[in-house]
Amino acid sequence: MPELPEVETVRKTLKKLVSNKQIENITVHWPKIIKNPVEVEQFVDALKGEIIEDVGRRGKFLIIYTTTFALVSHLRMEGKYGLYPKEEPYDKHTHVIFQFTDGSELRYRDVRKFGTMHLYIKGEEFEKPPLIDLGPEPFSEDFTKEYLSDKLKKTNRKIKPALLDQKVFVGLGNIYVDEALFRSGIHPERIANSLSEEELTVLHQEIVKTLEEAVKKGGSTIRSYVNSQGEIGMFQLELYAYGRKGEECKRCGTPLEKTTVGGRGTHFCPKCQKL
Repeated sequence: MPELPEVETVRKTLKKLVSNKQIENITVHWPKIIKNPVEVEQFVDALKGEIIEDVGRRGKFLIIYTTTFALVSHLRMEGKYGLYPKEEPYDKHTHVIFQFTDGSELRYRDVRKFGTMHLYIKGEEFEKPPLIDLGPEPFSEDFTKEYLSDKLKKTNRKIKPALLDQKVFVGLGNIYVDEALFRSGIHPERIANSLSEEELTVLHQEIVKTLEEAVKKGGSTIRSYVNSQGEIGMFQLELYAYGRKGEECKRCGTPLEKTTVGGRGTHFCPKCQKL
């Protein structure tokens, strides 16, 4: 699933591709993707004639802003956007097509069909699902070490599932939790409220640093992720832990191990991240 760095990369490329384009019509081949409004016809009618003004992001959600509306889009496992000329054929996995007045089309393709779209009047998007329950952004002023410490000291969950909870703060998924914990020297099965103030300080710093570095590299190309222009991310070359089971730790040379924590495949170094 694309995480914050990947979605931020998609946001940047989408903004370049579709800003100021006017929507002439929309074709929806898989209505279940549209979650609000319930009727697909309302979704289509509302966006006809709208001009795309901006593309934003909240956690792992894209927000496409038009003249009147905010379209909240979650890519889930395999969702992708791409800009194409209308003459180019589309395949069976293309489920929503935004046709523009200039003859180009923004196509949403999703092999797994898990993606979602919610349409709201601008200004209402943060007051309704799915954005209303999200915690602060990791790059925001609200995400301080004190905030993180307060949240983690109130839970006896293991640290990995606690960091994956988007109500605590947004943006971390399986890849970057593993990376931040490795960089912090914290075992993924540590109980969250057992962390010392020193460990919490390091963890906060490494969460922000890991995500900043990943954004600069365009995210990580794991499985089928590419950005909106078909380009791959390069942060996977910097990974210390995720996907490296059996390989030597870049710090100590110990073979990395993989276990399951909170139902998620989890990579760690048994020497650098002692339990």
